[in-house]
Amino acid sequence: MIYFSLPDNATRRLSFYLAMEEYVAREKSWEDAFTMWQVEPSVIFGRNQVVEAEVNIDYCRRNNIQMYRRKSGGGCVYADMSNVMFAYITSEDNVNFTYNRYINMVVTVLRKMGIEATSSGRNDILIDGRKVSGNAFYHLPGRSIVHGTMLYDTNMQHMVASITPSDDKLVSKGIQSVRQRIAFLKDYTSLNINEMKSFVKENLCTEEVMLTADDVRNIEELEQEYLDPNFIFGTNPLYSVVRKRRLEGIGELELRMEVKGYRVRHLNLLGDFFVIGDLNRLLQRIQGCELTEAALSQAIPDDIDMIIRGLHKQQLIDLLVNR
Repeated sequence: MIYFSLPDNATRRLSFYLAMEEYVAREKSWEDAFTMWQVEPSVIFGRNQVVEAEVNIDYCRRNNIQMYRRKSGGGCVYADMSNVMFAYITSEDNVNFTYNRYINMVVTVLRKMGIEATSSGRNDILIDGRKVSGNAFYHLPGRSIVHGTMLYDTNMQHMVASITPSDDKLVSKGIQSVRQRIAFLKDYTSLNINEMKSFVKENLCTEEVMLTADDVRNIEELEQEYLDPNFIFGTNPLYSVVRKRRLEGIGELELRMEVKGYRVRHLNLLGDFFVIGDLNRLLQRIQGCELTEAALSQAIPDDIDMIIRGLHKQQLIDLLVNR
């Protein structure tokens, strides 16, 4: 597997690295590629999340924590220079195979490091039953990207306060609660963060390729899309019907609909689920549809698990008709 790197050691904005992953996936023909990066304090939320519901915007602005949206699904996470972000790019199209292969590769490397890591059922890597890595996926034509965190260490105050209410008591309780559920790699290895990165690279990759100055310029051009306020913050109009449901193995789904004459006029689907296909096409098929099980069953394709990972057609219909 190829390890791809940049021609300098500058620390860039998180938006640059998201654009870099997409650029490499679109423009490079490598069958399998991997890279790592670190950023100054930032929060990154999923493609289908409402920023105001996930991020303490005021706290982030007061503490110079940058806010970004990614194109993959999943939930909101905090990152800083004390943890490492991993990115795996492959020509494999099968979502479950890609996820399992990547997770197993990382677990194997951690075990070589002397750490008894395991994988969870959804998208996490665990140590002693506690989360050390969470991952998300998105698909481009002929390419798949899995990216996520590796918690070597972090600023717990920022991690909790940036994505929860700023009340001191709630933050304090949140830190205690989160700390019980997550693991730091530094507590399980004598390697420092740079030694850990070198170990991962040497054990996962067989060749290193450096991106060119032209590549960097092209990435910076693509980055502008990730920096567009309309992409980051989006527009979240009010809807007459809002329904939320958490589904095991899928995540939280928040359905927002404008219904008139018992037909769906406008529709949006938000949450921390994983989008692996064309979500807009699915929503367009439902818009204009009568809000009955029979009509929805005709409009919604049978294989929606190829659009939202793990979701079954009947589960979406049940949510739409509030059953």
